[in-house]
Amino acid sequence: MTIGITGGIGSGKSIVAKILETIGHPVFYSDAVAKELMQSNAELKSEIIAHFGIEAFCYGELNRAFIATKIFSNPQDKEVLNELVHPKVRAKFVEFAVTHANKLIFNEAAILFETGAYCSYDKTILVTAPRELRIIRVMERDMCSREDVENRMKNQWEDDKKISLADYCIENDEQQPVIVQLETIVNELTVYSTSS
Repeated sequence: MTIGITGGIGSGKSIVAKILETIGHPVFYSDAVAKELMQSNAELKSEIIAHFGIEAFCYGELNRAFIATKIFSNPQDKEVLNELVHPKVRAKFVEFAVTHANKLIFNEAAILFETGAYCSYDKTILVTAPRELRIIRVMERDMCSREDVENRMKNQWEDDKKISLADYCIENDEQQPVIVQLETIVNELTVYSTSS
């Protein structure tokens, strides 16, 4: 059974993924794989250069600042990049899933609902947190301004929109224990995967 894990920036989805790994579940990190593929996949590099120009790479390295400026200022550019990268990431996940015999296989991805990719999973888990707490977390983590965080948030759906699509929600508000919530969900998923 494949389970997508997602959440807005600063929600703590990576923490949930790390907990799952610690207790023995395989986790595929879509965003990390996407970055690696943009760096190493020759076909993908050519496609990115064809659309964004030679400035997309600097001394053979992906010019992240240039790409970020492009996709955050132009939704069409963001869409093009997603269309180039996501099918290749998805293919890598399929490979990953095949090589693991576990009942539950998790995939951590930032924009699972925004891209419609959630439809390809058996179940989804959404990690949420209060907006202000998320902003503070990202400012501290990335050493950036509030404006930078808010601009990045504009590229993601609000939690309310995602909650209605998610099968499970984890509230990471530093009040409710994440591990307890996750344990309940994993137990349910284990029962579901055994009975289906």
